[in-house]
Parts: sequence; structure tokens; C-alpha cells
Amino acid sequence: MTIHELREKRAKAWEAAKAFLDAHRPANGILSAEDDTVYSRMEQEITDLGKEIARLERQEALDAELNKPVNKPITGQPMSGTAEVKTGRATDEYKSNFWNVMRTKVPQPHIVNALETGKDSEGGYLVPDEYERTLVEALEEENIFRSMAKIINTASGDRKIPMVATKGTASWIDEEGAYLESDDSFGMISIGAYKLGTMIKVSEELLNDSVFKLEDYIAKEFARRIGNKEEEAFFNGDGAGKPLGVLADNGGAQVGATAVSATAITADELMDLFYSLNAPYRRSAVWTMNDATIKGIRKLKDNNGQYLWQPSLVANTPDTLLGRPIKTSAYMPTMATAAKAVAFGDFKYYWIADRQGRSFKRLNELYAANGQVGFLGSQCVDGKLILPEAIKVLKMKGGTSEPQ
Repeated sequence: MTIHELREKRAKAWEAAKAFLDAHRPANGILSAEDDTVYSRMEQEITDLGKEIARLERQEALDAELNKPVNKPITGQPMSGTAEVKTGRATDEYKSNFWNVMRTKVPQPHIVNALETGKDSEGGYLVPDEYERTLVEALEEENIFRSMAKIINTASGDRKIPMVATKGTASWIDEEGAYLESDDSFGMISIGAYKLGTMIKVSEELLNDSVFKLEDYIAKEFARRIGNKEEEAFFNGDGAGKPLGVLADNGGAQVGATAVSATAITADELMDLFYSLNAPYRRSAVWTMNDATIKGIRKLKDNNGQYLWQPSLVANTPDTLLGRPIKTSAYMPTMATAAKAVAFGDFKYYWIADRQGRSFKRLNELYAANGQVGFLGSQCVDGKLILPEAIKVLKMKGGTSEPQ
């Protein structure tokens, strides 16, 4: 079944679920136990179809990326002297020798010497430039946060980012009166780099199989593992040895609304959260929540009797809530006491700093008894919300913070 067919099937399932709700919802709005069971099955089908659509779209995007030509076509005149000169990790020689080292237990000295420009402090090697782009793009497919945030690249060390702490204002002036000084004041946010790594094991039989594409396998596994851990930190990180997450109490998003319940959200509370965000940020704002929270708000209607949640019928277009896109993440908290269950805002004000130079190291002996070869993959990354007012959260009942 194609993605388009799955979207149409999900839309029909949603129409059926809405019709069931409208026909069986009593005056008090609470379904009977029997009706609730039937509706839950209908809603689960909608959720499962949505997950399958998202999975197929990620697979389609990753396949398209991995099938791109590895070299640029020659567009200049032969011997014109305008050919691009590649150096360092961008050369074909570096790329060839890098994968020779990854596949070979004892590589020839000339191969090792050719990789000196990319050798890191722990005995590994920085990946070729072209492959690093593949890893980053694969990470973006696995990690929804990267698709929403602003990505910056750093060479090394901390990066200082200026931000406006207080804003200047205008004032009324009497004729021939003096202008009042009112300048913006600036603060600084420091973004560093925390190390994140994983170990990938491959059997020696697969590694020696000429048909086995080691590059593709490592890219997918690296992206899946690193992407999941990144996303968890970008949402919930405490800044201690990892990025500071957007939901952090200090330095994270502001509380825009507080629910009257610890386990349920009302349409009015979503409206309050929507309008707690200043208009300039609402234009590019995105909702983020987990699947369980979405299930909880599918039954909600606005003052005109229209359901707030709307499924998308267009490929690569997310579902919407109050006209703005919804992104789902397993790392957003569930609805519970004092949990920040919904975030709404412009996530481009969350900056992710990638230190260039992801590296891999082959482990020859550690798993030799099991007939396996290990690969250590690592990267350095940090992330911070540089403008807290750009994202607001809905906090469930039980917290002490008031809306700001």
C-alpha cells in the first residue's frame, strides 16, 4: 500500500471515529465503558496508520539520500584549470583509505599514513566529508528535533552567542524635549560540545562479504542510536554532560498555560497555550507532544464544533492542531502531575551546535572470540534554547510554576 493510500485510509478512519463520537457522546461528554472501548480501537487504528506513514516517509527519504550520486558530474571544459581541488577529508584518496581501515584488521602502513590528517586523539579517524553529510542527513531523518531546530557548525571549543536580554522602547517627547536613552542590553549564551558515542558490532562474515555495504549499515545504525539519544537530550537534558533540553526548568521554555487536571487537557487550555505565544513566533510555531497526548486531544472541539486535530492528506505534511503542524516524539512527557506535556513555539530558537568531525574506530580484538568486529562511533554536540519566550509549554496540574 502506498503512502497516499495509507493517508486516505487514515482520513476515512478518522471520519468514522468522529461520526462514532458524535453519535454516541452523551450530554455530559463521557462515553460509556462499552463505547469507549470501541472508540479506543478506532483511535488505535488511526495511530498505527500514522506511525506506518511516518516510517515509510523516513525510509523513502533515507533511500533517496543514499541513492544519490557520490560524485558531482564534470561540468567544466577539460584541462580548463577550473576543476575543484579537494583537500584533507574531502579527497577520494582519504575516503578510500578510511573504508580500507574500517574493513581491514591490519591495514598497510601507507593506508594508515594517508589518514593522518583525520586521526583523532583516541586512535580513531574522522569520517570523510562526503560521508559526514550522509550521517547528518540520516540523523535528521531519525531525530525530529533536528528538523525543527537551527543547526550551527563549530570547529572546536565553546561558541558565544549574543542575545537580547532587555529591549529598548520609544517614548513621547515634549516639544524641544530631550530624548530618553533606551538601548537594548545583550547577554551571552555559551554553546560547547558534549561527546555522544555508540558501539556497533558486525560479524566477520558480513564484513568480509563484498556485497555487504558497511557504509550504509553504519550510517543507519549510527543515526538510529545517536539520533534517539540526541532527541531525548534536546527535550529533557539537564545540561550536565549533555545539552540543556527545551523542557528544562531553568533555561528552557516558559510555561504558557497550566491544566486544571493532571491527566487531561481541555480545548480551552490549548487555546490559552496558543495565544500565550507572541504573534511573531506563532507564524512558524510547531506543536510537539507524544502519541498518548495526541490521543487525549483527538476528541476535543473548538467553539464552532470543529475538531481541533486534523489529519494530513498530503505526503510529507504533518497533521495540524489549530492550523499549526504537530510533531510527535516519544521523549515528550506523558500527561501526569506537573509534567510539561505539550510544547508550542518556534523551535528555530533552539540552537544545535555540531562540532565538525564525527569519528570511527575499529576494535579488532575485543569481540574476536565471538567472531565479531566492533566499531566505536562518536560525535560532539550541544544544544540550548537561546530565546525562552519563543516556545511555551502546557504544564499539567500539580506544579508550582505559574504562567509567565
